[in-house]
Amino acid sequence: MTRIGIHDLELATSHHVLDLGKLAEAQDIDPAKYRVGIGQDEMSILAPDEDIVTMGAAAAQPLLERHGQQEIRTLLFATESGVDQSKAAGLWVHQLLGLPAHVRVVEFKQACYSGTAALQAAIGMISRSPAERVLVIASDEARYELGSAGEPTQGAGAVAMLVSADPALVEIEPVSGVHTVDVDDFWRPNDSSTAVVDGALSIRAYLESVTGAWDDLAGRGSPDPATIERVVYHQPFTKMAVKAQRALSSRSGAQLPARGLQDASVYNRRLGNTYTASLYASLASLLDADPELAGSRIGMFSYGSGSVSELLTGIVQPGYWDADRAARVRKALDARVPLEVEEYRRLHARVLPSAVDVDNPRVTDGPFRFAGISGRARHYEATGG
Repeated sequence: MTRIGIHDLELATSHHVLDLGKLAEAQDIDPAKYRVGIGQDEMSILAPDEDIVTMGAAAAQPLLERHGQQEIRTLLFATESGVDQSKAAGLWVHQLLGLPAHVRVVEFKQACYSGTAALQAAIGMISRSPAERVLVIASDEARYELGSAGEPTQGAGAVAMLVSADPALVEIEPVSGVHTVDVDDFWRPNDSSTAVVDGALSIRAYLESVTGAWDDLAGRGSPDPATIERVVYHQPFTKMAVKAQRALSSRSGAQLPARGLQDASVYNRRLGNTYTASLYASLASLLDADPELAGSRIGMFSYGSGSVSELLTGIVQPGYWDADRAARVRKALDARVPLEVEEYRRLHARVLPSAVDVDNPRVTDGPFRFAGISGRARHYEATGG
C-alpha cells in the first residue's frame, strides 16, 4: 500500500498581536484567568490589509519555493471565515502564487474540522494518482463579541500542507474514528461578523466527540493505545487539550504522556484560536519541539463545532526534524507588532461592507496584502515583502 501523508508544512499569522495580560488589565481581572485558566498568552490580530487569503498564501509560498509546483494539481482551502458565499478563497491564493490553470481549487467548510476534511480528500486523490501532490491550506480568523467569554480565545493564523505519497513528515494511517452529531454549540449566522457560542455546551460536545471518535476507531481496528506516544488536539484554547487528553486516556485505558501536550501547545498559546489551522499548528509545534519522534505513532484529534470530529493516527517519518522551521515560526511570532487594547478594539469594530469601495492602507509587511474592494470585488496584491 502506498504511504500517503504530510510531506511538508508551514505556518503564517498576522501583523499584529495582543498580549492577554493587557486585555485582562483593561477588563480589571486577574491575568491568570487567561494565562493559567484557559492556557493562552497572546492572540494574533489581523491588520486592515490582511485576511484568510493573505495568510493562506503566505503559508503556502515557502512550500512552493522548496518543492516547486509541478506535481500540484489541486489546492484545497479549508476555512470557516470565508470571504465570499460563492467564490473559493483559494482562487485568490491560486492567482497570488502563480499556480497554473490545470490546478483545481475548492473550499471546504465545517467549522474547525474542515482542515481535516481537506487532508482526507487530498489523501484520497493521491491514492488514485500517487505522482500528484495536493496543496492543503487551513486559514482562519477567530472573532467573538467584545466582552464575551470567547473574546480572549480569538486569534488568526494559517497552516499550509503539501500532501503526497512517501511523505517526509507524517504518514497518515488509513483507519480513523469519526463522530458526528447535530449540536448548537457554536455557529456564525450569515449576517454576523462574530460567532455565536455556548461555551459550556461546546466543551461537553468536544469531550463527547473525542470519546465517540475513539470508540469508532477502536471498533474499526485501532492501533493498540499503548503504541500511541503523543496526541495533538484542536485547541480552541490550550487547556481544552488537557481536558481532552484526560477524557481520551480514561476511555482508551492508555496513560498518554503529558510532555506531548506541552510541546504541542507552544504555538497555539501565542496564536490564539485559528479554527481550521489549530490542530495542524499543534502538530507543527510538537514536531518542532521534539527532535526524537521519528517512528513514533501520534494521534490527531480534529473537532468542528456543530459537530463533526475525527481521530486519526500517523507515523512520524525519519528525517522529519527541521530546526529551521521552528526558528521561522518563532521569528514570525516575535515579529508581530503589539497592540494596545484601544487599538485592538478599533480594529475589531471595523467590518467592511461589500457594497462600498474600500482602499485599504498598507500596514502588513507580509508578502501579500488585501488591497481593498472595488465594484464589490475583492482585490489582492503581492507586496514584494
